[in-house]
Amino acid sequence: MIAYMTEQAGDIFARETLLDRAFGPARFRKSSEKIRSGRLPSEGLALVARDGDRLVGSVRLWEAAAGRTPLLLLGPLAVEDECRGAGIGAGLMRLATERARASGHGAIVLVGDEPYYRRFGFSTRGMEKLSMPGPFERARFLGLELAAGALSGAEGVLRPTGRLVPAQPATVAA
Repeated sequence: MIAYMTEQAGDIFARETLLDRAFGPARFRKSSEKIRSGRLPSEGLALVARDGDRLVGSVRLWEAAAGRTPLLLLGPLAVEDECRGAGIGAGLMRLATERARASGHGAIVLVGDEPYYRRFGFSTRGMEKLSMPGPFERARFLGLELAAGALSGAEGVLRPTGRLVPAQPATVAA
């Protein structure tokens, strides 16, 4: 039975291993990474799917803005290969959008396959004047308004606004 929950500190290694398998090293060169790098996901919006003790899916949402418009950037969404087609990605997407809406966020954007994300309400509508901080495919740049009009008037390049990863204390060599 699949259980959906908030990501825990102990999930980091399993999540990173899943993302490495799903996207390879190219994931660190994507425009979305410029928004995620050095930041923490939005509070309560780093989610995992578990099959027993095994992490089989992950999605995270990141606080960003374009001009004066606050929004969330979704990604990456990943599911273990042998679990694809079982609705785990859809379960993570529904939970992510429900939690984002309940937390008062107005909109979510992502770069992804429109045929997949359309069923969750994502489209190119309202995205015409928005862009990513680097190369991206315009047809794959999708948005979802969680609150009516949240993307109206949105324009500019997405930039990170979320919490920074805390600095690690320096270690002293003996």
